[in-house]
Amino acid sequence: MPAATTTAVTGLAPSSAPRLHARISRVTLGDVIHRSARRFGDRTALIEGEHRLSYRALDAASNRFAHHLLGLGLAKGARVGMLCNNSTQMVIAMLGIQKAGLVWVPINTALAVDAIGYILAHAEVRHVVIDNALHAKPELRELLQATGVSPLLCVLDGDTPPPGLATVPQAIAQGPGTLPDVDIDSTDLALIMYTSGTTGRQKGVMHSHASVHSVLLSNMVEWGSSPERADVWSSVLPLFHCGQHTVLMSALSVGGAVVVLRGFDPGAMLAAIERHRITVAVGLPMMYGALLAHPQRATRDLSSLRLCVYAMAPMSRTLLLRLLDEFCPSFALVSGQTEMYPGATIFEASEQRKRFGSYWGVGTLVNEVAVMGDGGELLPPGQVGEIVFRGPNVMLGYYKDPEATANAQRFSWHHSGDLGRMDDDGQLIFLDRLKDMVKSGGENVPSIKVEEVLLRHPGVMNAAVVGLPHEHWGEAITAFVTRRPDAPADFDEAALTAHCKEHLGGFEVPKQIIFLAALPMTSTGKIQKFELRKAHQDNYTRG
Repeated sequence: MPAATTTAVTGLAPSSAPRLHARISRVTLGDVIHRSARRFGDRTALIEGEHRLSYRALDAASNRFAHHLLGLGLAKGARVGMLCNNSTQMVIAMLGIQKAGLVWVPINTALAVDAIGYILAHAEVRHVVIDNALHAKPELRELLQATGVSPLLCVLDGDTPPPGLATVPQAIAQGPGTLPDVDIDSTDLALIMYTSGTTGRQKGVMHSHASVHSVLLSNMVEWGSSPERADVWSSVLPLFHCGQHTVLMSALSVGGAVVVLRGFDPGAMLAAIERHRITVAVGLPMMYGALLAHPQRATRDLSSLRLCVYAMAPMSRTLLLRLLDEFCPSFALVSGQTEMYPGATIFEASEQRKRFGSYWGVGTLVNEVAVMGDGGELLPPGQVGEIVFRGPNVMLGYYKDPEATANAQRFSWHHSGDLGRMDDDGQLIFLDRLKDMVKSGGENVPSIKVEEVLLRHPGVMNAAVVGLPHEHWGEAITAFVTRRPDAPADFDEAALTAHCKEHLGGFEVPKQIIFLAALPMTSTGKIQKFELRKAHQDNYTRG
C-alpha cells in the first residue's frame, strides 16, 4: 500500500490534520430553524393570534431578513440591538440576525432610557430592531437619533410606520429565501444579553452559538418533549430574557409549536391554552396564582396541559398543591442565569409533592452543580456555601470586563452569587443571594441600583433595599429609608416614589418605602439587611 494511502487510513498527527470547514460540524442558533424546516416543513412553528407560521415559512422569512442585513453592509460580528416585545416578527428578526453571523443584543423594553442608552453605547450597536410602538415614544426616538443608531421597525397589525424607515415586513417581502453563505463557527459570539449587575450598571453576558445550543436538547429531554409528541408551548414571558428565549429555541429544535403572547393577561392565557391546546406552559409563580384565581378558569378546557414549568422562585406549598390538584398534574421548577443559560438546575415534577421550600433540585443533563466554600473547596451536604456550576452552557464572559469574568470563573467553576446547601439526597436548596439581587415579577433588580437613586434625593440620609416575599411579585422591592434632619416637612413616601419613577424602570421602583428612625448596623457601619428582612418578612403577607 502506498505511503500516502497508509497515512490517510491511520490518520494524521493532530498538528498536521486539516481543519474542517466550519459549516460541516457547526451548531449555530440559525441552523436550528434551518434544520427543523428541512424535517418538519409545513408543521406549525409559531402561532400569534389568527396567524400561523410554518417551519418552512419561518426559515425562509428569517433567511430573507438575514440577506437584508447583509445587504446593508453589516459585517460578521456586528452588533444588532433589539427593543421588541414578543411577536412573530421579533422571532423572524432574531433568527435572521443569527443566520447573518451578527451578534444579537436584546434589550429589556421596560428599562429607563438612560439604561437603554448605556447598553447601545457599551455594545457598540449601530442598528436596532425596534417595535413601531416603542419607536413612537419621543424619548426613545431622540435617543436613537442622538446616538446615531439606525432603526428597523417591527410593524404589527394596525401599526402605521413613519415614512422613510425600513420595516421588518418590507425586509422579508423580497430577496432570497435561502440560507446565507456566511462562515459562522460554533464558538463565535452569538449574543450579548445584558443582566443586572451589583454596580448599578448592567453587565453584558456573552454567549457563543455552542453554549446556548448545548442546553436545547437537554431541556427537551428534561421536560419530556420530542418530535413525535409535537408539544404546543406558551411564550408569555419576554423573549428578550434568557428564560423564554431558551424555551423558544428548545421547542423549535424538536418541531414544537410556540404560541406567542405579547404580555401576561390571565384571561387571555386561559383562552390560549384552550384554543391552541397548549401542552406545556411556562411562567412565574405569580402568573400561575393569577390563572388559578381567575373566574374564567372553571369554564375553560385546560385538559391539554401536561406540564407547567415555573421559574425565578419556589412556590408556597399551599399554592403548589392547589395547582397540582386543580390546574395541571405536573409542575417543575427550572433555574438558571443569563450567565449559565437555562436550564442549569431542575426541581423535577416527581419531587413536587415530596419536598417543599426553596428547592432548586439537581443539575440538568449537561450541568454539574455544587456548593463551594470561600477557599474553593466543595462542601458536603448540609454545609452552606456559594452555588457553583460547570457545563457547556456557561457564558464566554462579561463583555469588556475581564476582571468580573475572572472573578465569576475562579477555581474553574462558574460562581452564581447565590448561597445554598445540598440535602442528603443531593437536592440543592437555595438560601440567599450574595449579590443582594431582588427577583421581582420575573426581573432581576440589583438593590444597589435602587439605593443609589434613593440616595440622590436631598431628603434621604441613608437607604437599604431588600426583596420581601410577595404572593404576586415573588419578591417585592422594598426600601427602608432614614430622613435627613433638614428634610422638608412634606417629604414623604409619595415624593420619594415620584423621584424613583424619574430615574428607574417601572419594575425597579420600590413597591413600598418605609421610613425608619435608624437602619440596623454592624459595628463597622454596614447595614444589616438580614435584620430588615427578618423584621419585615410578613410585610406583604400578614392578614
